[in-house]
Amino acid sequence: MDINKKAKELTLMLLYLTSWDEKGIDDPRSWKNYNFGIMDELIDEGLIYGSHRAKSVYLDKSGVRLAKALLTEYGIDVE
Repeated sequence: MDINKKAKELTLMLLYLTSWDEKGIDDPRSWKNYNFGIMDELIDEGLIYGSHRAKSVYLDKSGVRLAKALLTEYGIDVE
């Protein structure tokens, strides 16, 4: 089992589950209080984005899709 892969999956799911919508912005936003290495990997993969100075990130549409798919895979119903 790849622990880093599972940690990345769980981080993405938590980012999605704790996200909120902001007026005038299409992508959900979430606080980035998670492991910086994992957050950097998610940014590099194009799943999240945002300024390094900000305390929050945005979930890209591909990040939202993957988070929803992972939640289904883990048996978590959010809809």
